[in-house]
Amino acid sequence: MTEDLRSEDETRADRLVRIGRPPRNRGEAMRKLVWVLPWLVFLGSPVDDLTSGHHTTGAAAAGWAGLMAFVGIYLTIVFRQMGRPFRGGVVAAAVAVEWMLAVVLAFGLGGSWLGLFVYVSVMCGVTFPLRIAYWTVPATTAAMMLAGWHAHALDDAWGLFLVVLLVGYSMTGVRQLVATTIELRKARATVAHLAANEERLRLARDLHDLLGHSLSLITLKSELAGRMLPDHPDKAAQQVSDIEQVSRQALVDVREAVTGYRRPRLAAELAGAQVALTAAAVTAEVPADPDLAGVPEEGEAALAWALREAITNVVRHSGASACTVELLRRQTLDGPVLELAVEDNGSGGSGKGPGNGLTGLTERLEKAGGTLEAGRLKHGFRLVARVPLDSGGAVGSGA
Repeated sequence: MTEDLRSEDETRADRLVRIGRPPRNRGEAMRKLVWVLPWLVFLGSPVDDLTSGHHTTGAAAAGWAGLMAFVGIYLTIVFRQMGRPFRGGVVAAAVAVEWMLAVVLAFGLGGSWLGLFVYVSVMCGVTFPLRIAYWTVPATTAAMMLAGWHAHALDDAWGLFLVVLLVGYSMTGVRQLVATTIELRKARATVAHLAANEERLRLARDLHDLLGHSLSLITLKSELAGRMLPDHPDKAAQQVSDIEQVSRQALVDVREAVTGYRRPRLAAELAGAQVALTAAAVTAEVPADPDLAGVPEEGEAALAWALREAITNVVRHSGASACTVELLRRQTLDGPVLELAVEDNGSGGSGKGPGNGLTGLTERLEKAGGTLEAGRLKHGFRLVARVPLDSGGAVGSGA
């Protein structure tokens, strides 16, 4: 288990194809295209019909031209819809052209062309607003059934009935899922932005409260010292001494405030662990509402650092598929302790001994009066960190 604390969220984001967003480079464009191409399986029947020699040269040429136009419009509209969609009028015109091509080709060339209506249904579900898609999809299905009746291929039409109907409605569901995902991303970004603004405001208020009185007092005493210096140098020296004491105390207050802001909180780290493990496709069991009564601030901060280090290692280096985090209160011979245990089923790391991360965690916990145990299991790795509780903290067990 190694100890690199950097998050790999950015690296994962660069590798993954983003749902509902335009491709950022040629590689992403090709991967998105791979998801579209398998749907072209329904073109096998029209191609086989054109190459079978059942049609005249003119009919075959018209069929090839119509098929190429149909596929070109379909790929253009559907692929573009993944990123920056065309305006509504362009989309409506394209779907109308596709609908007419499917009808004309199926009526003119036979039942082998009924599969084109699958693509028309997909386009209706992907591009149209929901209120329009809900009636254009069944209308497309009805047109396919009519074309099958005209071509004496009702058996083929009934075979495609549910495909044409359900694939259009399923596309509307996918669109809503993508829209919801995008809204959630925006909401998360907004919440993070608001939280950062709130922290800045809180820091400004705290610094104002800490330094406002001290700086005012320093200013007043500096003015007094300046007026007393010519005639009462001894009193001026006393004012300067007071100024030194006030400034030293102000410096101590600022350092304490900054230390408090830098100290990690265990509850926040537990929530972050759940998010990080889920994003890494690791099955996670993390306590949602920890009881931190009686936990000293220094001990809580040490456990928070230990959890951050352990989860980072699980996500980045272990290759684990499951991870369990437990937070227990125990009674030991040395008194009550709060125990944090992180166990995964991964590779257990390099096995080259503790690195800088575990060494640093041991030092942090020792300063808080705690201990650290970490080692490989038969299938995975386990890290256990303990910090003492205040004498008033109740002791029990639970996650």
